[in-house]
Amino acid sequence: MRLALRLARRACGYTSPNPMVGAVLVKGGKILGSGWHHRAGEPHAEIEALNDARRRGRSPRGATLFVTLEPCCTHGRTPPCTRAIIEAGLRRVVVAAPDPNPAHAGRGFDLLRAAGIEVEVGLLREEAERLNEAFNQWIVHRTPLVTLKAAMTLDGRLATATGESQWITGEPARRVAMRLRREADAVLVGVNTILADDPELTVRGARGDRTKAWRRLILDSRARTPLSARVVNDQHAGQTTIFIGQQAPRRRSEALAARVNVVVAPPARSASGARHLDLRWILGQLGAAGVTHLLVEGGGAVNGSFFDQGLVHRAAFFYAPMVLGDRDARRAVAGRGARHWREIHRLTRVAWHRVGGDLLLTARVSGPAAAQAP
Repeated sequence: MRLALRLARRACGYTSPNPMVGAVLVKGGKILGSGWHHRAGEPHAEIEALNDARRRGRSPRGATLFVTLEPCCTHGRTPPCTRAIIEAGLRRVVVAAPDPNPAHAGRGFDLLRAAGIEVEVGLLREEAERLNEAFNQWIVHRTPLVTLKAAMTLDGRLATATGESQWITGEPARRVAMRLRREADAVLVGVNTILADDPELTVRGARGDRTKAWRRLILDSRARTPLSARVVNDQHAGQTTIFIGQQAPRRRSEALAARVNVVVAPPARSASGARHLDLRWILGQLGAAGVTHLLVEGGGAVNGSFFDQGLVHRAAFFYAPMVLGDRDARRAVAGRGARHWREIHRLTRVAWHRVGGDLLLTARVSGPAAAQAP
């Protein structure tokens, strides 16, 4: 099963909106075949393992299948895996995690058991569910898992008061940050980041033989994104979506819409009375479009809005060994924040990693306002 989990991770960032799944066929203490799901629309891990065994001239009849997720039992882009398992004559199926989809959970097991196949469930379940946190969130709630990433000084600043920020962290940390992008379906920033840094927001260093759908999202209530911005002009402009407000100037909105996708988002009122774009509505739209994992790389205002509304599931905070010390420097997380101790966002599953000369904290976000998660 650990081998199956390692195989599943090979497709990290490429299977959305499907889960990552690995499978290993075993008989007589020997591995007959193995495989993993490469991307949506291609064969599932179980089929890859069966095909691998047959290519090697090894019959799967009477074998045991170790698979990280409950085999599918419905016909989607591909035929149901339960049928292939039954037709292959497998004797036993060991599954790490059940299907999180309430409409399908357990049905695959029932079909296999009805065919006389022994089924065991729960081996390394926690690891398997953690592997597919984004898919589990999306399939149940139809909104993406939200990971908030920020690079800051030890005193929590991401830029000087004049906006200087490149580079706070070193090259090793930036490589890890790029890996976080490859694991997500979309990246979101605020218009102030576009105005200050003119970033490309692309995915670099991905496997040259693999293509990846990648969305770039900008929160820009007043349609202030310049027509000269890279995200508006480069070869990936068709993958850029700008969320504007209902009061955005018409001429600027139309000029942007001629180059990228422009979506008018409804307003929402914060606890302080300020009006801003409705982030929950935006997440619903992204979920409907098949975005299972959203990486937020906003400035302090955007980051603060996501925290204030309890929309952050995971945090990835890079800390550089430096202190800025300016009270007017830009904070990594701004917004309204907590007024009482009971409102504080707490972190769980905390892990610290040394990345070059920097530190990376990864954690789950919990607390009274934390968003629903699997």
